[in-house]
Amino acid sequence: MTTERDRAVDALRVVAILGVVLGHWLVTALVVDGDAVRVASPLRAVPGLAPASWLFQTLALFFFVGGLVASRPSAARRPAHRQWVSARLQRLFRPVIVLVAVWSAIVIAATLWAYVEPGGLATALRSHTVLKLVASPLWFLLVFAALTMAKPLVGRLHPGWPLAVVAAVDLGRFALGAPAWTGWINLAAGWLVPFCLGAAWSRGAFRSRGVAWALLAGGAGATVVLVRWFGYPVSMVGVPGQRISNLNPPTLAAVTFGVAQCGLALLLLPALRRVMRHDGPWRTVSAVNRSAMTIFLWHQTSLLAVSLLVPGPRAGLQTAPSDASWLFARVLWLPGFALVLAGCWGLFHRYERQRSVAASPAAPATAAEEELAQVR
Repeated sequence: MTTERDRAVDALRVVAILGVVLGHWLVTALVVDGDAVRVASPLRAVPGLAPASWLFQTLALFFFVGGLVASRPSAARRPAHRQWVSARLQRLFRPVIVLVAVWSAIVIAATLWAYVEPGGLATALRSHTVLKLVASPLWFLLVFAALTMAKPLVGRLHPGWPLAVVAAVDLGRFALGAPAWTGWINLAAGWLVPFCLGAAWSRGAFRSRGVAWALLAGGAGATVVLVRWFGYPVSMVGVPGQRISNLNPPTLAAVTFGVAQCGLALLLLPALRRVMRHDGPWRTVSAVNRSAMTIFLWHQTSLLAVSLLVPGPRAGLQTAPSDASWLFARVLWLPGFALVLAGCWGLFHRYERQRSVAASPAAPATAAEEELAQVR
């Protein structure tokens, strides 16, 4: 296996992971009121903060890089596509099995505990709110896995086609009275747009910086128009109680925003490549990539652990957001979330790592290298 690769692609993946983690940690308030647990958001209490969500909605980068990686394996150095997909899916879903097993044990223990001491933590751990937060990262993996398996069918699909599907679905449900469930068509079509852009990237479609600027300007301009004149929410993440969510399911605004992100990522590649030449940044990026799924799957658990186990109510943790001061208080809790996540990493990251069968004993491949080798 060659060691030559585009380290900037690894860096983009890390940006996507950290964006999602920090976004959830900053805007998810788990309000504990007696035995009741509910989710609130500072973006609803202080609508002026909504534009900040644009910094942390980085899911399109996952699919952009995923489309690149799925479309660029070298036949000379990789197994057949079916074997490669199988190995990739194993890496995605081994950590899921561990998450489900651990939380199943927690729920069983909480159920037995509730018979002895009803209410309190036992009730919270079994609540729909808590379990929904734990399971929320799984929808992404299912869509990502489906697009990865469908790569032979969609690898050369022009991104304009799924973009048109998203626009048609939104037109139907927002203007023509189509059933609300039709919006879930966008769960596949919406994320297929950056995936197809990644596949086009692998074929050398974005060698010109002018194309990257066009993606950034066109995507950002379309998003502003949709938000300003067509009633789409400003927030690019879900806000409890909001009539329309840009994310669940994805709207046209979320997709055009993702197109802008892809353009920005392409423009930042030269700078990222310069940074990744230095050992310090590269080792950090490589370490995060080796445990990407562990971090992604367990970051909500770390938020829940701190929120439910720390005696409260504590400002910025278990209290309902009412003004911007809540967000400043929440920032102070981020090291606690990170510490618990580090503990989860220490316990569970081993289930994600797998030595590449193609690696030589003298040069074992990291998980990131298994996925992103041959990306130049």
